[in-house]
Amino acid sequence: MSRSVFSRARRFRGAGGLAVALAGAVLVAAPARAEVAAETGYILNSFSFLVHGFLVLWMAAGFAMLEAGLVRSKSVATILLKNVVLFALSGIAFYVVGYALMYRGVDGGWIGTFAVWRADDAAALGGDFSAGYAAASDWFFQMVFVATAASIVSGALAERIKLWPFLAFVTVLSALIYPIAGAWHWGGGWLSALGFADFAGSTMVHSVGGWAALSGAIILGARRGKYGSNGKIHPMPGSSLPLATLGTFILWLGWLGFNGGSQLAMNSAADVIAIANIYANTTMAAAGGLVAATILCQLVFHKVDLTMALNGALAGLVSITAGPDTPVIGEAIAIGAVGGGIVFVLVPLLDRWRIDDVVGAIPVHLGAGIWGTLVVPLTNPEASLAIQALGVLAIGAFVATASTALWLVLKATVGLRPDAAEEAMGLDQAELGMLAYPEFGPSSPSV
Repeated sequence: MSRSVFSRARRFRGAGGLAVALAGAVLVAAPARAEVAAETGYILNSFSFLVHGFLVLWMAAGFAMLEAGLVRSKSVATILLKNVVLFALSGIAFYVVGYALMYRGVDGGWIGTFAVWRADDAAALGGDFSAGYAAASDWFFQMVFVATAASIVSGALAERIKLWPFLAFVTVLSALIYPIAGAWHWGGGWLSALGFADFAGSTMVHSVGGWAALSGAIILGARRGKYGSNGKIHPMPGSSLPLATLGTFILWLGWLGFNGGSQLAMNSAADVIAIANIYANTTMAAAGGLVAATILCQLVFHKVDLTMALNGALAGLVSITAGPDTPVIGEAIAIGAVGGGIVFVLVPLLDRWRIDDVVGAIPVHLGAGIWGTLVVPLTNPEASLAIQALGVLAIGAFVATASTALWLVLKATVGLRPDAAEEAMGLDQAELGMLAYPEFGPSSPSV
């Protein structure tokens, strides 16, 4: 069973605010206004999946622009290719294996079934709309989430991992690792039975990608020249801060689909109110994270680092993703601000540990993802801190172990890194034979 419109109670939990309470009272007093015809509800729910799904798809463009802006110019074409291909491979792998493994036959257990996904809308075509939505609309919405986890890995390991080993990892991540972890909660598995709460994926998507990236960064090692023998850190500025800023805004926009669509229904006034509340909380959590990171930069370094501010916004978005439906706006700002603070602390800490994360993906998606999951009980009294912590640890242990094993197999068989000369040249020339910015590359001989 997927994260369908019937997989969780579609009601407000925790501190939803006076306006939400009044709206709920109105709906109870006037049930005729709260209901729509079955076919209309089917259409609205399917429409919500599709529209919010293409917003999540648009996040792929955001990741591509963010990463292209934060890597050096000699590897920009390669990172763009990785982002395009990983999206395609993730979708195919989720179709062939992942969806059924995540959603079919989990029934409180650990894993679904191995089968190719197939749509079945025969009942709706015959006038029975009890399924609640078109099958392909749900599949599409679930599929676009997979590529988000994979994109986290590409940014962290940029500039020093070969193309084909990376794509092999992404394929297995999308076909097996992500779906198995997802089955435990969103597929109705054992974590769901315990009451674990992760509305849109602070842990189920972002921490999964973060753990995979962290294990890869440790095994792969840092870019050559990043860290000196005396402990000195050598900055390696990216190619285009305007591109990185554009990518952040695209991700911010797409995140509204990521979180808003996870309401999983739009066939009642209560659902629409919930989506509006989620949009507001998501936006303001990003604002909180951005402002917190900006202020901390000014206070500590006496200058503001644009990349830290951008990652602060993204950390705010990750932080609110586990529970965007229950806070009031002030709480959402505070949750996002803590996420921005986590990034500010973890980015230099990773450098101190000599873990090279090119775009700051591990602090943003893993650090803020853990925080966002653990803070859910603050605004949702139905959630338990102990169960939230158990979910974080269980998902982390599984994904880190599986990812480490896969990275080591790839390292021992096909290898992960280009040689020193190829890395110095840049992956664009070494692997693609082309440059994203040819006017800044070596001059070609005239013909």
